[in-house]
Amino acid sequence: MTERAQEPRGGEVVDGVVEEVLWSSDDGRFSVVRLSRLSNDDPFVAVGDLGSVAVGETLRLHGRWSQHAVHGRRFRVQAFTPIVPTTQMGIVRYLGSGLIAGIGKGLAARLVEKFGDQTLDVIATQSKRLREVSGIGKRRAESIAEAVRTRRQEAEQMAFFHAVGLGPALARRVLRQYGPDATRVLREDPYLVAEEVSGIGFRKADEIGRAVGIGPEDPRRAAGAVLHVLGRASDRGHVFLERDQLVEEAQRLGLPPALVDEAIDTLAGRGLVILEGQAVYPPPLHRAEVAVARALATLARPRSVPNIGPAMAKATAEVPLSERQRTAVETSLAAGLTVLTGGPGTGKTTTVRAIVAAQQALGRRVLLCAPTGRAAKRLSEATGAAATTIHRMLEWNPMLGGFQRDARHPLDAEVVLVDEASMLNLQLADSLLDAVAPSSRLVLVGDVDQLPPVGPGQVLRELIASEIGALVRLEEVFRQAAESAIVRGAHAILRGDVPRSTPPGHQGPGDLFVVRARSKERIQQLLVDMLARVEERYGIDPVDGVQVLTPMRKGPLGTEGLNELLQATLNPRAAPSQSAALLPGDKVMQLRNDYDKDVFNGDLGRVTRVQGGVTFVDFDGREVQYKVDELDMLTLAYASTIHKVQGSEFPAVLVVLHGAHHVLLSRALFYTAVTRAKRLAVVVGDPQAIARAARNALSYESNARLARRLREAHRTLQNPQAASTPS
Repeated sequence: MTERAQEPRGGEVVDGVVEEVLWSSDDGRFSVVRLSRLSNDDPFVAVGDLGSVAVGETLRLHGRWSQHAVHGRRFRVQAFTPIVPTTQMGIVRYLGSGLIAGIGKGLAARLVEKFGDQTLDVIATQSKRLREVSGIGKRRAESIAEAVRTRRQEAEQMAFFHAVGLGPALARRVLRQYGPDATRVLREDPYLVAEEVSGIGFRKADEIGRAVGIGPEDPRRAAGAVLHVLGRASDRGHVFLERDQLVEEAQRLGLPPALVDEAIDTLAGRGLVILEGQAVYPPPLHRAEVAVARALATLARPRSVPNIGPAMAKATAEVPLSERQRTAVETSLAAGLTVLTGGPGTGKTTTVRAIVAAQQALGRRVLLCAPTGRAAKRLSEATGAAATTIHRMLEWNPMLGGFQRDARHPLDAEVVLVDEASMLNLQLADSLLDAVAPSSRLVLVGDVDQLPPVGPGQVLRELIASEIGALVRLEEVFRQAAESAIVRGAHAILRGDVPRSTPPGHQGPGDLFVVRARSKERIQQLLVDMLARVEERYGIDPVDGVQVLTPMRKGPLGTEGLNELLQATLNPRAAPSQSAALLPGDKVMQLRNDYDKDVFNGDLGRVTRVQGGVTFVDFDGREVQYKVDELDMLTLAYASTIHKVQGSEFPAVLVVLHGAHHVLLSRALFYTAVTRAKRLAVVVGDPQAIARAARNALSYESNARLARRLREAHRTLQNPQAASTPS
């Protein structure tokens, strides 16, 4: 989810004492609070993200006044800082509000009568003196002192966060990461924080750096820039950057080349980057690339070929196979590493079913998995055998912070079959291969014409390019599949053509329609109308059965604009309010892997309830809880980017393509979107954008050396002596 509370620009400042918390949203992100001004005691109402403020606290609010049609004049808070009161009256109200455990109104008055406007300093620094006041013993004095020191520290932290431009939501994340050391860490190296805390990028770190006196050519900034550029490259799918590329990109951040070069070498000396010739790697990606190459080359080594005749007879007894499909099954039985690839309608599912049956006929233990829950469920339905996600198969252990299945405790399987293998990025492949015993067989099934995986490294493409292992391509589109307009449309896109709509009056096994509209407003209206028609004509639930897809997040036709529109349409009782966020009935998506919750990037769920500051989400029948400071892991998902739904399949998809998306429009993106649909695909958008998407055979090449490492490792395993001989 996007950051909502940032440092206000050109806003107003109001100081006040909290008199009453009138209302607070269940998720704790929005409150309505009545305060009295410090200057004249006049009451006013403030609304916004006020966290867990309590009655009696003094706050400095930053924001703007607004006029509400029903509730009148209110102060909309963009950021706030607690203020420790300094007057005797303010201290009495502060201590007597119940905010400090162990102090009521009467005791607060006696303390201030004894110590005056120095009361808080005495409590914090000379707690023994509290015993001079009747009713306070040693233990109570220590408890009161600890509570006041804690509230003071929180106030100082919030004041510092505000001063360096962090809003409440970002401040909560920093506190969650570093606790009491948060301000110290931010002062010492905000660029380190940018690498470790979601939502604080290099530019925000720069703002903090300027605020704490870090100059534009400070070595810490240069090191931060190098790590930032490498991180952005990883987000684009690169495993490394050439040194010249890194220097050039860092220059755009205002850093001289010599300083960047020096930072690269310094980071390498600290083990924070790995240098391999001119390639600069993040260490985890370098380790993963080396390990994946070694593991795949080991699996690809020659194996003894068993008698496969009886197994083939059993596998093909019920389902006839084409010659190419038979080859795929036979190959998987004999080879240690098999890749099966092909587009829609070419019989991948039937072939996978036959592979599983043949492997089991040989008495081999088979494990089936896929990168996403939806893909695993589909694999299980296709084969009649249990399938799970890769993450669950590897058994994450939250106590140890790692997978239980690894080289020391490998998977109990003689065959591991991975569907949707085009989604395997380098690090996921590394974790998987670490748990596959060298004696096992690995079958990778995927469609390389789809978008590359989310995350660095295109393992399936690199493996195919290396030409090690056994590769079987399925290219024949079967007659029954060809009756689907979705299948025909997908292959048309691969040829660079705009797909044709299902003929009027005809309803096939997979309908596809292209609806042309130029204006953004017209496209939005069409989407709303189509959702009603999909339910009426096809009986498909518009929330659970339909997925709206778009290339990007920003703009009225991005996920942010479309989700706002679709939330109001599909979940009207949750009509968007000023509390903004996720409400019961909302369709949501997990944005990053959370092994402890057993929920992963791209998983879809429904909000069931929001209660006591906790949001409950149902993921395929399993309820998962999110606290307020964890909600940034979720986003509305009525509309999703196409990248985020790789490996998923839906009864219906509505694909939005417009000129505003021109930078991202590509054949692979269009193909991936249409092939997510099972029964119905509707492409709605600007005709020029649709045509551009079909024509643009954009290359998704990325910096990687996996194919080269695979060939080298394969040669070494085949002929160790030749590999060790200098060339």
